[in-house]
Amino acid sequence: MAAAADLSTVLKEVADNYEKKTKTKVKLSFGASGALTQQIQNGAPFDIFFSADMDYPKQLVSAGDADGSTLFEYAIGMLVLWVPADSPLDVEHKGINTLIDPSVKKIAIANPQHAPYGRASVATLKHYGLYDHVSDRLVLGENISQAAQFVESGNAQAGFVALAHAASPAMQGKGKYWEVPAQAYPALAQGVVVLSHSKHKKEAEEFLQYTKTKETGDLLLKYGFTLPSHRQ
Repeated sequence: MAAAADLSTVLKEVADNYEKKTKTKVKLSFGASGALTQQIQNGAPFDIFFSADMDYPKQLVSAGDADGSTLFEYAIGMLVLWVPADSPLDVEHKGINTLIDPSVKKIAIANPQHAPYGRASVATLKHYGLYDHVSDRLVLGENISQAAQFVESGNAQAGFVALAHAASPAMQGKGKYWEVPAQAYPALAQGVVVLSHSKHKKEAEEFLQYTKTKETGDLLLKYGFTLPSHRQ
């Protein structure tokens, strides 16, 4: 299955739990939602698509590449501004004003052309009136995971990443972050859909049903997602 990069930790755990329960092997491929959409349109053999927005799955439904009756909003993503743990920047207290600090030469975001989190990052900068001030300092990751890697590696001093990434076990102790207020960017409502050319439709729909369970919902909450009202 194809999945947005912000799901790289939580979906592995969901898939592991599902395999233990059902003995069904789940193969995951992560990337930017827009890039995965293009691959699906070009015939990539995925069965199910977890996007970081609702728009890409709806595009696939409109084009006949996905089954509209299976479209489901499974979570709402959250955006954070993240800096490495050893950074002198006080991101937890200064929030968005961290980016005004002269030591911030590069700011990592996911590419807004392919990644919903990248679009949310641009919307946040515009919301606070900072976009024109910092646009020449932005470095674009292909997806939200690569944007995080730029900051981890020191190629950027700060970056907008998914809360799911900042909260993952692999990142514990590696950074500090500020949660961007939800009103600063359009909600990252995330949708999943079964693909029309899937050769394993029954299995795909069974896995989709599993992602709607409280067990999966609790994991999504644990990894920094919020649940839409119909899941609570």
